[in-house]
Amino acid sequence: MAGGSGAEQDRFGGWFGGNKADQVKDAAQQNLPRGLGAEQDRLGGWFGGDKADKVKDAAQKNLPTGSGAEQDRLGGWLGGNKGADVKDAVQEQMPKASGAEQDRFGGWFGGGQADQAKDAVQRRMPSTSGAEQDRYGGHFSGDQADKARDTVNRHLPRTSGAEQDRLGGWFGGDKLPSRAEVERNLPSGSGAEQDRYGGWFGGHKGPSAQDIRDKLPRASGAEQDRYGSHFNIGSERYIGTTTLGLLQHAVLPSFGLHAGLGAIAYGIGCYTDRAEAKDYLWPSGQVANAWWSAIGVPVVYGGLSVSAAWAALTYDQKLLLTGVTAWGARLFYHVASRGVRRGEDDPRYVTAKKQDPGFWNKAAFSMFLPEAVAQTLITLPFVLPFRAPVSSAVSSLSAGPSAISHSLAVFLFVAGFATEVLADYQLEAHTQESGNTSLNREGVWSIVRHPNYLGDALSHLSFSVLASSAGLLHPLAAIGPIVNYIFLRAVGGDKENEASQEARYAKENPPKYQQLQEYKRTKNSFWPSLNEVGNKWLWAIVAAGAGGVALEQSLVNFST
Repeated sequence: MAGGSGAEQDRFGGWFGGNKADQVKDAAQQNLPRGLGAEQDRLGGWFGGDKADKVKDAAQKNLPTGSGAEQDRLGGWLGGNKGADVKDAVQEQMPKASGAEQDRFGGWFGGGQADQAKDAVQRRMPSTSGAEQDRYGGHFSGDQADKARDTVNRHLPRTSGAEQDRLGGWFGGDKLPSRAEVERNLPSGSGAEQDRYGGWFGGHKGPSAQDIRDKLPRASGAEQDRYGSHFNIGSERYIGTTTLGLLQHAVLPSFGLHAGLGAIAYGIGCYTDRAEAKDYLWPSGQVANAWWSAIGVPVVYGGLSVSAAWAALTYDQKLLLTGVTAWGARLFYHVASRGVRRGEDDPRYVTAKKQDPGFWNKAAFSMFLPEAVAQTLITLPFVLPFRAPVSSAVSSLSAGPSAISHSLAVFLFVAGFATEVLADYQLEAHTQESGNTSLNREGVWSIVRHPNYLGDALSHLSFSVLASSAGLLHPLAAIGPIVNYIFLRAVGGDKENEASQEARYAKENPPKYQQLQEYKRTKNSFWPSLNEVGNKWLWAIVAAGAGGVALEQSLVNFST
């Protein structure tokens, strides 16, 4: 405890008779609040927890002797420094409930009995100036105590929770502020309030603006803001807190959504005889699940408007939803535009249908349903943070919000997204230029044989890292990028693609088949080899990722 003056220390010095520390032990045992609360915990720290036997020496060493706003106020109310009169006044005026701000003020003014406020205000309002006195003096219209009853009714807090309600009052709303509002409104000078909140950020003095920006979560620092609980979705089933709850109320509804969309895609595929309908569903289904979890559930089951549901999301949740949407929109456009230009089913499925006359009889269970299962698992990193934010935060694999892992997530996403965009553009340009008679091995295709799949894996990894940086990565969600990687490598990615290419090129284009064999000898399929350290395209991707981090940070700084 600092040796100087402070609002809280002076107040409690006044309670126990100024410098009369000999009376402190009994007074502490009798008068400290018995319930749990922010004030009680802090007082417990000053007096050594429950060890009241040691409080006399601690009080003599640590209680401040100087003046402070809180001390002056209570000194005025209870008769200045007349410590002899304090005992009876303390017994009458000390709060009987928790140490919250609301309970303390509610006790002074008789709970809801505002009729008794006028006389109490006239007798006890301080006559000197001070930061605290002025603030509460403003509540009660200065010295116009005749108006106290109405002003008390209007200004006393209506809800519980000292931290949340006080912050809510600072920013003028019933809901907690956004990250930008926190950064704009936190005090920049020294003071008791700032020092208390400064403890949140790892120091005893008020933090600098840069410290606040780096250490705050991307929303406000309050618990209910991170969990989103102050928006009361209205049903506990959407916030599962056990593994069984998550499976029943998050994973299974997610699978139901993907299975339903898969059934629709299967019907369209059967009708059009184009199995690539499932390729259209791969990005669009994942984006649909993310938006339904983040916005649809609060709107449909919680009664929120779309704008209110969006405002309820933290900065990291909005960034996560934006990233998933950008990834899905790009992939959907690529698949759809390629299918339109081709005018027929994907060559992989054309070959499969020729080899198996009963293709469509089996496709529902051999292709569409397994992909629904895979999508359910892959989407966990950007579904659970919305469907089960409390469980995700409590069970998170990360220690808490981290600026470093946040920047890493942005780097991975931008690098992966840039790789996918360049791969699609360069392949299309090469196809048009060569007439699809040769393999493209230039640009990002000179790094690995399947840069588009590498970019996809990086993007999905970034979603988990971003959830982790926000303290919302549930262990169950960590399997998402793993399942996506396995799917890309062993099921529908480079392995399946190259097997189809070799079969087709061997029959239709032997020179291209030979190019593919050499390509396989000189370049890795998925991850770049050490030989690519000097590849300018690899460094171009790294530069793109770093640029994305710098851009995101500059936008955050600009908005604050």
